[in-house]
Amino acid sequence: MMKLAARPDVRGEPLTVEEAQRYCEAVTKRSGSNFAYSFLFLPPARRAAMYTIYAFCKEVDSAVDDPPAGSDPRRELDSWRRELAAAYRGAPSFPVTISLAVHARELGIPQSYFEDLIAGVEMDLTIRRYRSFDELSLYCYRVASVVGLICLHVFGTRSPEAREYAVNLGHAFQLTNILRDLGADAAQGRIYLPQDELARFRYSEEDLLAHRYSPGFRELMRFQCARAHDYYRKARDVADRLPPEDRRALTVAEIMRGVYGRILERIERSDYRVFESRIGLAPPYRLAIAAGVWLRSLLPG
Repeated sequence: MMKLAARPDVRGEPLTVEEAQRYCEAVTKRSGSNFAYSFLFLPPARRAAMYTIYAFCKEVDSAVDDPPAGSDPRRELDSWRRELAAAYRGAPSFPVTISLAVHARELGIPQSYFEDLIAGVEMDLTIRRYRSFDELSLYCYRVASVVGLICLHVFGTRSPEAREYAVNLGHAFQLTNILRDLGADAAQGRIYLPQDELARFRYSEEDLLAHRYSPGFRELMRFQCARAHDYYRKARDVADRLPPEDRRALTVAEIMRGVYGRILERIERSDYRVFESRIGLAPPYRLAIAAGVWLRSLLPG
C-alpha cells in the first residue's frame, strides 16, 4: 500500500496506511459492536474497509456522545469535517482518515455520504425532541441509512434497488436502537420518540424520564415496534427482488438484519421492559445467527 505523510504517532513518526488500518481494526474490535461479528464473513480487503468505516462512525459519534474532558463537540465535528475534506484531497492526518482516504478512493464512496453522517451526529447537539416521525426520519437517514449506502460500495452491489434496501434497513436499525436505549437517551436529555405520538398514547415526557410503565407506554411501544418491523419487512422485500449476485453481496447486511431483528423481538417479549437493563444478544447467539445467514447465502438461487 501507499504511504502518506501524516500527523506523527506517539513515536513521533508519520503513520503509514498499514498502521492506520490496524488502528481502525482495533477501534472496531474494542467496541464489542454487533456489527463487528458480521465483518468476519467478508473477504479480507472488504473487511478492512468495513473496519475503517466503522471506526470513522465510532469516533465521530464519540465526539458528541462521549467527548474527551474539556473538548467542545461542535469544534470536534468541525475538525472531522476538515479532516474528511483533507482525506478526499489525499492529505489526511487522523489515523482513521488516513485509512479512509485509500478505501474511499478505491471503492468510489461519495464524500457527501460522510458529510451527511456528520450532520446527523451534529443533530444531537441541537435537537433534543422530535415533533413528528417525519423529523425523526431525517435523523435516522443521516446516522443510519447513509451508513448503509456507504456499505453498498464495500459490498459491491450493482442494482439501483439496493439503495432502497439500505435506506429501509438503516431506519429499522436506528428505530430498534432508539427503543432499546430509551432510558439511557433520556438520561442525556434526549427523547427520540415523536412528541405527537407520545401525546397520542397519553404518555408524557415526565413518565418517560421517570421510567414509568403503564398501559399507554405499552401501546406506544407496540406501535413503535410495529413501525420498526415494517422497515425490516420493506428491506427484506427489496432483497428478495434483487439478482442473486446482489443478494449474496448483502450477506453482511442480512446478518445484521437477523441480529437486530432478534433484538426487536426480545424487546417485545420482555413486555417492553427497556428501562431495567439493555436488551441484547450474547456473542455465541450473534455468531450462530451470522453463521446461519452466511450458510444460506451459499445456496444456489
